[in-house]
Amino acid sequence: MTSLLRILPLEKEDIPAVTVWAQQEGFAPGLGDVAIYRHTDRQGIWVGWLGNERIGCITGVRYNAAYGFIGLYLVSPPWRGRGYGLQLWRHALEHLGDLSCVGVEAAPDRSDDYATWGFQPASATVRWQVISDGESPCRLDAGGAWQLLEGAAIPQHAVQRFDAEREPSPRPHFLAQWLNHPAGAVLALVDSQGRCHGFGRIRPCLLQQGEGWRIGPLMAETPEAAQRLLHGLLCRHAGVVLVDAPAANPQVNPVLEQLGFSQISQTLRMYRGTAPAVSLQDVYGLACLELG
Repeated sequence: MTSLLRILPLEKEDIPAVTVWAQQEGFAPGLGDVAIYRHTDRQGIWVGWLGNERIGCITGVRYNAAYGFIGLYLVSPPWRGRGYGLQLWRHALEHLGDLSCVGVEAAPDRSDDYATWGFQPASATVRWQVISDGESPCRLDAGGAWQLLEGAAIPQHAVQRFDAEREPSPRPHFLAQWLNHPAGAVLALVDSQGRCHGFGRIRPCLLQQGEGWRIGPLMAETPEAAQRLLHGLLCRHAGVVLVDAPAANPQVNPVLEQLGFSQISQTLRMYRGTAPAVSLQDVYGLACLELG
């Protein structure tokens, strides 16, 4: 029966179903996330079909000629245990087979499975949560050497440059869509010369029960800069707020704990091949786990 599975590129009409699957699985997808995934690499996100029914999905995104990432890997519960997930996995892995490094974010109980495919652990990713009252004072013009800018006032080129220095590969197309999406808010710390020293986005997300918020990306030169950005992002957004942060950044814990965040779950970043030689010391929140 597994031979009947058709694996086709994700179309616009597939997005609602994939978003619901991600919500039910506890991925907490942000509103508009899946559409951005599709635009990031139209050749690297697929849906598995049995006849006229969608049963699963996966991404295998190429960032450059050396690095790719597999995510959003799931099969609808009624169809699990029949080999369809393995077909999706092989399809994505084959698509990225010529790359020297492929990453994946593994659930704790799946790391051994990924190890059989040549993936080795790199560092943990921790999901943090806080219940925000959304009522703390918003001081976007708090003064000092850096100004906290919002939305259209942010110099996009400066943010792109700051991000490119801290990512395995420059991602101008993805970042432009991510930061200009109408859902949520974006803040950046900029000096008098127009240089960016940190930025972050908060967006509405779908929890398994109800709605909340996700912060990411959140990148900053110092813990103080990260905290200032977090204050600005939290001050007008009440409810459950999530941040997925790399445990490899030792400054994450004190910054988030001081703001009342607590750890609720953990995944494991794994790579097949040579892991990207990029420091995570300025990364306080990942944009999303599905694209690395």
